[in-house]
Amino acid sequence: MSVKGNWISFIHQLQNDICTALEVTDGKAKFFEEKWERAGGGGGITRVISNGNIFEKGGVNTSVVFGKVTDQMRRQLNMDGDSWFACGLSLVIHPLNPFVPTVHCNYRYFELYNAEENIINCWFGGGTDLTPYYLFTEDAKHFHQTYKDICDQFDKSFYPVMKKECDDYFVNHHRNSERRGIGGIFYDHQKPNEKHDIDFWFNFSKTCGYAFNDSYISIVEKRKKIVFNKQHKYWQEIRRGRYVEFNLIHDRGTLFGLKSDGRTESILMSLPPIVRFEYDYQPQPNTPEAELLNICLQPKDWV
Repeated sequence: MSVKGNWISFIHQLQNDICTALEVTDGKAKFFEEKWERAGGGGGITRVISNGNIFEKGGVNTSVVFGKVTDQMRRQLNMDGDSWFACGLSLVIHPLNPFVPTVHCNYRYFELYNAEENIINCWFGGGTDLTPYYLFTEDAKHFHQTYKDICDQFDKSFYPVMKKECDDYFVNHHRNSERRGIGGIFYDHQKPNEKHDIDFWFNFSKTCGYAFNDSYISIVEKRKKIVFNKQHKYWQEIRRGRYVEFNLIHDRGTLFGLKSDGRTESILMSLPPIVRFEYDYQPQPNTPEAELLNICLQPKDWV
């Protein structure tokens, strides 16, 4: 089977395994599945969970899409070639409890072809990042340590580079360079070369994808029974507003999906169900809310 075929199989298996783990953790809600087709070529599987014991809203989506490179894609995405193929998994989980963090991950593979349908370029991208509403230092350390261990297994130079890439990517530049959360790892346009061939990047992405249970669900299990009140939810909704701002203004995946005629409902699945935009809201000094905001203003080395 080709790399493309193996990647498609991996992405669908990862979707099944993560959805099963999330359902077990929630104990109530089940994923609703919708298969869709893209008019320009390909389609995907959208799975949404909502109104659960733990998860207020979440989605674990896969897509296998392809089409012609349009003039708009050339201009706005700096893409050259005749046609393209992309396959990936995108996941966002918004918990009910403000003491449980939101998580996002995305792993994808892209091929670009010439007019004779020969591959002229290919690359991998992905990463996982954490967005807490209340900071537990041990959780942040655990999350980052999980991905540092994986990076070190493949190349010890990866973690500091990919952590910085994550810290510098998930930023609301229009809000004094406020980070969306505490980061994780992020990489994009990783092309096979003599040092790291295509199997290397495939296996790296696969290992990162399957680290989801250890990196995130273990934190959920630890924090899901903490009692919260209206003030905690209010702060969660304020921070969710920042999440929305980043996804709609800056996120490359959202922009690519919309520019390539992707399925809008699946693309915007990442948005939380209840969000608060309060004019010039500032948390009280010396509170857990203020501590979290200060962390988001300046990246921190967690491991």
